[in-house]
Amino acid sequence: MPSALPDGDPVPADGALPASALAGAADCPLGFYLHVPYCATRCGYCDFNTYTATELRGTGGVLASRDNYAETLVDEVRLARKVLGDDPREVRTVFVGGGTPTLLAAGDLVRMLGAIRDEFGLAPDAEITTEANPESVDPAYLAALREGGFNRISFGMQSAKQHVLKVLDRTHTPGRPEACVAEARAAGFDHVNLDLIYGTPGESDDDWRATLDAALGAGPDHVSAYALIVEEGTQLARRIRRGEVPMTDDDVHADRYLIAEETLSAAGFDWYEVSNWATSDAGRCLHNELYWRGADWWGAGPGAHSHVGGVRWWNVKHPGAYAGALAAGRSPGAGREVLTDEDRRVERILLELRLREGVPLPLLHEEGLAASRRALSDGLLQEEPYADGRAVLTLRGRLLADAVVRDLVD
Repeated sequence: MPSALPDGDPVPADGALPASALAGAADCPLGFYLHVPYCATRCGYCDFNTYTATELRGTGGVLASRDNYAETLVDEVRLARKVLGDDPREVRTVFVGGGTPTLLAAGDLVRMLGAIRDEFGLAPDAEITTEANPESVDPAYLAALREGGFNRISFGMQSAKQHVLKVLDRTHTPGRPEACVAEARAAGFDHVNLDLIYGTPGESDDDWRATLDAALGAGPDHVSAYALIVEEGTQLARRIRRGEVPMTDDDVHADRYLIAEETLSAAGFDWYEVSNWATSDAGRCLHNELYWRGADWWGAGPGAHSHVGGVRWWNVKHPGAYAGALAAGRSPGAGREVLTDEDRRVERILLELRLREGVPLPLLHEEGLAASRRALSDGLLQEEPYADGRAVLTLRGRLLADAVVRDLVD
């Protein structure tokens, strides 16, 4: 089941932000994340805030229905306009995620995007992305998305091997994600991502190589590759605990990452974030870069998180409770926190170190600078950027990114 929300201070009924959050807003990019919480089935490794029809039955009534979800989410977009007041910014990125956004009609996704365009305006070069399940789209659906303003799409591929997909409880068939890339290109999408997962129990090095080869053969311009994390409370965690499938160790994850880097770089992909590769700067996911660079975004939907001007808040998780709050004219916010300058400094280091551009050394305190010098001598940071005042991970440093970050934030 979905993980728990963090603790926090109450969110005002009207969602109002402190004046400090809006000061200087025009200097920071603004994005929107739109969460669609519906899935046809629950994957065994997933602890995202998503719900199947069975899980929603009897718990939310008509308010939790996906049939009227687009209108409910549009209500939150209108609330965002009221809260942000005369904020002059056009929206730079929109990302529709989930869940499975493409369980909704294409017209619903276009309608949600249209509400953002109407309330805020979209930048002329705005990046508009949706995630998609390969089995829930066809050429006509993709053409409708493209015509409606979407210009980037991300397909969940995970693996090219049937036995690996089975362990993950993924419902699509091998080969379908690759076919989707061709269909998206035919519909006019210039930017297409494939999401991959490595380290699934029972996956071999050759299985992973076959997945990478299949993904590259499809012709995306972006690939995301994530190590499988087994979250407590998931079906996969229970299977591992019962001894039905083996746990994959960190050394295997490291080996798979090196295989990914070797294969993707040989095919013309460059890493720009620890788990993301693109064929060009234009292919990078600008929306995720908003997160990694501490910019502003409004997260609409059940359980969605937002950040504006150093204030972070999160919505109630259940679709019924979310829709009920908006129907009553209240913010669906469940809690929030105001970040201190130190909080924001630490988060910049945590997130920006993952990027190809790295972290400015002046962000580090004395202890962190000492740690950075040790990391440099240990081959975890690149020498040339360091001489120019930035901490940038080497390939070995990417394998140990979490440990490097812990040292630098001291």
